[in-house]
Amino acid sequence: MSDPLSSSTAAIGPDGQRLFVPVRIAVLTVSDTRTELDDKSGITLIERLTGAGHILAARAIVLDDVEAIQKQVRAWIDDETIDVVLATGGTGVTGRDVTPEAFEGLYEKSIPGFGELFRMLSYQKIGTSTIQSRCTAGVTRGTYLFALPGSPGACRDAWDGILKDQLDYRHKPCNFVELFPRLREHERRGGGR
Repeated sequence: MSDPLSSSTAAIGPDGQRLFVPVRIAVLTVSDTRTELDDKSGITLIERLTGAGHILAARAIVLDDVEAIQKQVRAWIDDETIDVVLATGGTGVTGRDVTPEAFEGLYEKSIPGFGELFRMLSYQKIGTSTIQSRCTAGVTRGTYLFALPGSPGACRDAWDGILKDQLDYRHKPCNFVELFPRLREHERRGGGR
């Protein structure tokens, strides 16, 4: 696990205010049909995260298959240079939609509020259709994992309405970045997996 704060001794400015800390993010598109050229949702996430000052650490497209998804996500969890995985696609209710099952099978801790908040924000735009989204989030071995729906609009909503703030060390009263140093403390006490 990397810790964006450990290499940033200057996370607090001379005036005592928190400074921006870039996070290293991998983007995974789950699709049987997309390529890097027509992956509008992946491109949307990349534009959003780099526009905010974060680092695109990796990008991949995998098939709607639990084993393929988990293989890629595990590789990124094992990669010390990746802090966050953002996946897009495969969160619906059809037979091919298996991203939530793949992700939930990897979580040490789930973050149920992410899906709840996403659906609340989405409801304001698409009404009850948001009920078909099974977006999910969790953390594993110090890496945050987020599974978003496969539409560019949903990716914009998740980034603009939740992730932009929660992946910004300056956001108060709290954010995911400030927790990086503590995400694996259970392992130091011998209670790890």
